[in-house]
Amino acid sequence: MPELPDVTVYIEALERRVAGRRLERVKLGSPFLLRSVEPPLDDVCGRRVEGLRRLGKRIVFELEDELFLVLHLMIAGRLRWREAGTRPPGRSALAAFEFDSGTLVLTEAGSRKRASLHVVRGAAALAAHDPGGMEVRADDLDGFARRLRARNHTLKRALTDPRLFSGIGNAYSDEILHRARLSPVRWTTRLDDAEVERLHRASVEVLESWVQRLRAETGEGFPSKVTAFREDMAVHGRHRQPCPVCGSPVQRIVYARSETNYCATCQTGGKLLADRALSRLMKQDWPRTLEELEALRGADQTT
Repeated sequence: MPELPDVTVYIEALERRVAGRRLERVKLGSPFLLRSVEPPLDDVCGRRVEGLRRLGKRIVFELEDELFLVLHLMIAGRLRWREAGTRPPGRSALAAFEFDSGTLVLTEAGSRKRASLHVVRGAAALAAHDPGGMEVRADDLDGFARRLRARNHTLKRALTDPRLFSGIGNAYSDEILHRARLSPVRWTTRLDDAEVERLHRASVEVLESWVQRLRAETGEGFPSKVTAFREDMAVHGRHRQPCPVCGSPVQRIVYARSETNYCATCQTGGKLLADRALSRLMKQDWPRTLEELEALRGADQTT
C-alpha cells in the first residue's frame, strides 16, 4: 500500500500537472470504484483543481465550489500519467481523469479491487474521511508521546493505526522500529521517556529521508516505481538478508496477508518473536534465539 512518502510524491507530481487545470471528464472502468452517490460524479466535470492534499494515505483533489475527490489506492492501486495527445488508457484502467494537460489513469493489480473513490461536498463531508492521525513530521515530541501512550498497543499496531498516526503503514513502521532499535511487540505504555523520544526521532527521520529519496528518484517526472519493497530498506521485505547495521539475518512475523520484519540483534536482544502460525505448528521446537534458529537450519541442511 502506498504510504506517506509515496503519496506525498504522487501529490507533488500531480500539483505540477493539474493544479489550476479543469477536470474535463472522469471515465470509470469499474463501477465498484465509486463508493458515493451524492453529489454525483458528473458534478466534478468542468471544475478547476484548486489544490491537492493528503488525508492519511488518501489523495484529495480540491475542486471549485467545495467539491472534493477522495482517492484511496489501498494495497495495489497505482497512478499513471499520460500526456495530452497520447493513446488512451486500456481496459485495465479502473478510472481515467481527463485534463487538458493529460490524463491521470488509475490501475489496480490483482483480482481483489479495493481502491476507492468518493465525491464529497464541503469541509465537513471531507473531514469524515480523515482518520484523525497526527502528522509525525509536523508535531512535537509531547504530542507524539500523548498519542503513543493513549492506548496500550504493541508498537507495530500503534504506528500503523491511522487514528493515531497519519500515513504510516506496514513498510515504514518496520523501518522506523529498526531505526529506533525497538521491538515491534513492545507495549506502548511500557516505554520510558528516552525510548519514546528515540521512536519519535526515528519516525521523523525515516519518513523525511524517504520523501527526499523518492523526490530525487522522481525528479520532474511522474512516480513509476511505487512499491512497499525497496532495495535500500533496512528490514522491510528483507527476510533472511543481512541487517545493514549488525549483519544478522532479518526475521519476520507473518500474520494474515502481512508480515513484520525486524532484526533480532538490534531490536529484541537476540530473541526471536513467535510467528503465530509456524510457532503453533512447531510448539516446543520453535527456536527462541538466533543461535537456536541457525542450529536448526544447519541440521536441516545436513539431513
